[in-house]
Amino acid sequence: MQKTGNKLVDISVAFAVEILKLVQFLKSRHETIICNQIGRAGTSIGANIHEAQYAHGKADFVSKLQIALKEANETSYWLLLLARTDTITKDEYDRLENLCREIRITLIASINTSKGNLK
Repeated sequence: MQKTGNKLVDISVAFAVEILKLVQFLKSRHETIICNQIGRAGTSIGANIHEAQYAHGKADFVSKLQIALKEANETSYWLLLLARTDTITKDEYDRLENLCREIRITLIASINTSKGNLK
């Protein structure tokens, strides 16, 4: 798949792909509650990051990134529940959580930089 050169966009798309694969796995096990929640939250991260690229000014840009950060935090919660219920393996949890953590760290840095530029 073609990369955009924007680290945040690229990792959020890669993460969304992994979440969609996880959703397919969860559906095959008839796990619907967490499946729906993690599917929405995990793919919303990248959707909000993409929206931020066409924001109406810095404040809107920051707002979209903050929403993406909230969705990343929620996704992390669902991943933890899946791991603690042995629905996914520890290795799978670690892999997905590391990707999610990388997104959160990058989002926080981008938000802080952008907020600094608002002043």
